[in-house]
Amino acid sequence: MPVNLTPNAIASIESGDVNAKPLVQVLDIKLIGSTQERYRLLLSDSVSTQHAMLATQLNDRVKSGRVTKGSVVQLIDYICSPVQNRKIIVVLNMETIIPDCEIIGNPKSLTESGSAAEKPLPNKNLEHPTRVGGNHFGAQNPGKNVQSFPPTVQPPYQPPPNYRNHGPILKNDAPARIIPIAALNPYQGRWAIKARVTAKGDIRRYNNARGDGKVFSFDLLDSDGGEIRATCFNAVVDRFYDAIEAGKVYLISKGSLKPAQKNYNHLKNEWEIFLETSSTVELCPEEDDSIPKQQFSFRPISEIESADNNSILDIIGVVISVNPSVPILRKNGMETQRRILNLKDGSGRSVELTLWGEFCNREGQKLEEMINSGGFPVLVVKSGKVNDFTGKSIGTISATQLFINPDLPEASGLRNWFDREGKNAASVSISREIMAGGSKNEIRKTVSQIKDEGLGRSDKPDWITVKATISFIKTDTFCYMACPLMIGDRQCNKKVTKSGNTRWLCDRCNQEFEECDYRYLLQAQIQDHSGLTWVTAFQETGEEILGCSAKELYLLKYEEQDDEKFGGIIRSRLFSQYLFRLKIKEELYGDEQRVKITVVKADSVSYSSESRYTLDLISKFTK
Repeated sequence: MPVNLTPNAIASIESGDVNAKPLVQVLDIKLIGSTQERYRLLLSDSVSTQHAMLATQLNDRVKSGRVTKGSVVQLIDYICSPVQNRKIIVVLNMETIIPDCEIIGNPKSLTESGSAAEKPLPNKNLEHPTRVGGNHFGAQNPGKNVQSFPPTVQPPYQPPPNYRNHGPILKNDAPARIIPIAALNPYQGRWAIKARVTAKGDIRRYNNARGDGKVFSFDLLDSDGGEIRATCFNAVVDRFYDAIEAGKVYLISKGSLKPAQKNYNHLKNEWEIFLETSSTVELCPEEDDSIPKQQFSFRPISEIESADNNSILDIIGVVISVNPSVPILRKNGMETQRRILNLKDGSGRSVELTLWGEFCNREGQKLEEMINSGGFPVLVVKSGKVNDFTGKSIGTISATQLFINPDLPEASGLRNWFDREGKNAASVSISREIMAGGSKNEIRKTVSQIKDEGLGRSDKPDWITVKATISFIKTDTFCYMACPLMIGDRQCNKKVTKSGNTRWLCDRCNQEFEECDYRYLLQAQIQDHSGLTWVTAFQETGEEILGCSAKELYLLKYEEQDDEKFGGIIRSRLFSQYLFRLKIKEELYGDEQRVKITVVKADSVSYSSESRYTLDLISKFTK
């Protein structure tokens, strides 16, 4: 039985009819694009042919073999857009009716004219095999019986309601068809999306070769779970910034789509909307419960250990400690605030979270008050940034959102776990800080085992705890003068040089300033009963070992020149016993590979705790 494709489907689509759901045949498939994977199809209605572009969310249809050369498909959702002075069909959704079929009819390009110019496409059986998405498709059996199946019918997208103008937001002249965010692509003409603003960034100023400017972005989420970022520049900022409110639902159209800059945009979408002066953003007057308030993809704290540096992720944990807020000087000379707190979850790990700017005074202050009153709130971090400077930690960025004790099933489950057993459960910190009770899960080694077991020579660093004494401290170079300016969410800390008599210069920041920072770069020798080794202690651990700041010690030696007091501080730390938390990793120095041992925590030995640890070891050997 022959298959009947929809008559005149190609001509109807080109004339603007995109409401029908025609049956067409795929005559050819080609993979195009070097950076973005896209598939170009050649569609036929048995008489005419037309090129089409497959939306990227449908790529798996080709890769899995559900759509091949010869497939009969039903176009469910599609548009016809002009591209480079010719029209092309953009397929947003379709269903495969017959996976494999012979070429139907004798189709020709719709744009060809005259019988001499009209050349029928070659029969599929004579074509060379084509490799598509890793699957190999060759000639088909010409004698195969093909049956016709009734097309699958799905409800069409409804046109948007004609909302009235609200204040500074422009009204739409003619309503465009609402499509899912996942279907957006730069080959479309008119489009509209209905989505909730889940995050709104602050206005940021910039300066480049084209002059000064300003920019802000906001993130959108629709009822299908699609996410995309919208960005406004300069005059468009003035037009839409006050009109956009986080949590509200808007109808948005007439923007341009460009590839998302993944260094700054963490959303799972290859495109980003750039709003223009002609764009429309209209507030939906009624709440749409089909669109979620927020969308999370939580990662256990234990998985952050293997996460890439600078990656963006969502976490949820119980706040177990909050440090005071401290002032930090940024690169632009402005002062900001930094506050560090610690989270733990049921994965047996805890992590350090650094709050920057207004997060310190807003959520940070509230969390500190809750901790001081005896509470342990559940905190959700949406879009936190991974830092691997010393261990792994999380920091806030402009796109970060914090939710305290949110009404979420995950928060309820975490709260029940913490109240039942988690409060007293041991956890190991993946950051520089070591949580209370964390020593129970630490890996104890002796100094000689570092070399004997080849620690630090694998792809990832080894983390161990060693009980040892300090036998020697280098005093000629125990600190360096560092840049105090901020680069993003981290202090620069690069070594600075004198610029004149009173000022300092940072080559990285290309700025001068009156006051520099003094940071420890302490080299010491530690030893236990098995041997000795050299270790390096940076700022915080240097303070833990010597009991004073690097600046105090520097001024004591070089400004006050009080050798006796300086020497007394150093001698008081020699042969003192510590529990050293060490990070061991092989690094390249010039052309030579060396194992670097860094002290990330130095605790004075608690003899009661050590006695319990020793008794536990004895009990294991006597069982």
